[in-house]
Amino acid sequence: MQWETVIGLEVHTQLTTKSKIFSGASTAFGAEPNSQACQVDIALPGVLPVLNKGAVECGIRFGLAIGAKLNRVNVFDRKNYFYPDLPKGYQISQFPLPIVEGGSLDIQVGEGDKAVTKTIRITRAHLEEDAGKSLHEDFHGMTGIDLNRAGTPLLEIVSEPDMRSAAEAVAYAKALHTLVTWIGTCDGNMQEGSFRVDANVSVRPVGQQEFGTRREIKNLNSFRFLEQAINYEVRWQIEQIEDGHKIQQATVLFDPDTGETRMMRTKEDAHDYRYFPDPDLLPVKLDDDWIDRIQAAMPELPGAMRARFQRDYGLSAYDALGLTSQREMATFFTDTLALAGEANAKLVANWLQGEVSASLNRDEKDITQAPIAPAQLADLVKRIADGTLSNKLAKQVFEVLWTEGDQHGHSVDAIIEAKGLKQMSDSGEIERIIDEVLAQNQKNVEEFKAGKEKAFNALVGQVMKATKGKANPAQVNELLKRKLA
Repeated sequence: MQWETVIGLEVHTQLTTKSKIFSGASTAFGAEPNSQACQVDIALPGVLPVLNKGAVECGIRFGLAIGAKLNRVNVFDRKNYFYPDLPKGYQISQFPLPIVEGGSLDIQVGEGDKAVTKTIRITRAHLEEDAGKSLHEDFHGMTGIDLNRAGTPLLEIVSEPDMRSAAEAVAYAKALHTLVTWIGTCDGNMQEGSFRVDANVSVRPVGQQEFGTRREIKNLNSFRFLEQAINYEVRWQIEQIEDGHKIQQATVLFDPDTGETRMMRTKEDAHDYRYFPDPDLLPVKLDDDWIDRIQAAMPELPGAMRARFQRDYGLSAYDALGLTSQREMATFFTDTLALAGEANAKLVANWLQGEVSASLNRDEKDITQAPIAPAQLADLVKRIADGTLSNKLAKQVFEVLWTEGDQHGHSVDAIIEAKGLKQMSDSGEIERIIDEVLAQNQKNVEEFKAGKEKAFNALVGQVMKATKGKANPAQVNELLKRKLA
């Protein structure tokens, strides 16, 4: 039997407010346990929550970014359950009237010419508070409770079950990560728990309309773990069904060490939480003026920028996607292009996604920490475009810029001069070297005349070696072909 995978994601994004959603306590990461939990967070008798306006504005920004309906009146509810790190015995969330309903996000699956665009529908996004954290290490067999996260503002974003593979789920999670960091509602730090993914996974026979029984994989904090967990869960569910077992709705955890999921508890449904409106919080009313002010301050969104890069600069969908994967990367590209000239857009894109990105990955740095500035990259690109540098020589200049550019005044031309890296473009000088190479490599010449194309490449290599890589490769190819003809 052939099986189809059905996936929906619930993503918890921590909002970028400096204080919590219902109290003035700090949301800064890394503080001593329980040092950032005030009377409201730990639910002392008589305290009342006060809504953080900044959290509501984050919700509005996200709703506008995905083309969703913003509920002009949205309500906070109590989600009732008992857990040691939930001091009140309930979580303040939104259920029947969330701040955001509907909307969608386009994703690209695959690379290059094989990339396919797919639209993922978003069901809702609601504001809520986070719970505390249970700590199981170094407590002599006991569990410790850290309530610093209690009350941290979250926007939970729930997708429709529109994804059909782990690859699509990862593409959607990455696109969502890009969007929320782009519009400034979340810092996206997965290691610190700012962006956490729950994956609802089920399988069904191909052609069946009815969904299978889903299992929810909780708290995935990396895209790699998300992919591994879904792939394992899909294989496990198919094997269970084919062996004659029924899938039980459950919440499971993924163990990165074993690469397996394991059941945590049977899954609750909404009615199990006994939702009801929180009597301590008034309904939130959004007026048009407030929404219009936020809309006016919104940046150009990644999707619109990708389309513009393809339309105005002739970039491929793959290049446009890479350059808009991070707002800071897009800014670096546009700043460089403004100095290098639009005619060099493809060259700038190649360098940013090639040498620059590789160097950032090697040094474990972000584009904001790059030791090379847009002005320097623009100068480097212009020297390639005007023939001063070959790509090979440009890489040598780039390496100097990256590691010791300050010793040459951060100037591309100064590095070219100091290192003697200017490309040789004198036809007469190149011809003289070609003649010497041909005279010294008669065997390759005869092999080329006999139809062996590799012999030509060998001769080109000898010429480039003789010029220490400084000859213009295009000129070498043209002059060598003329000589051999």
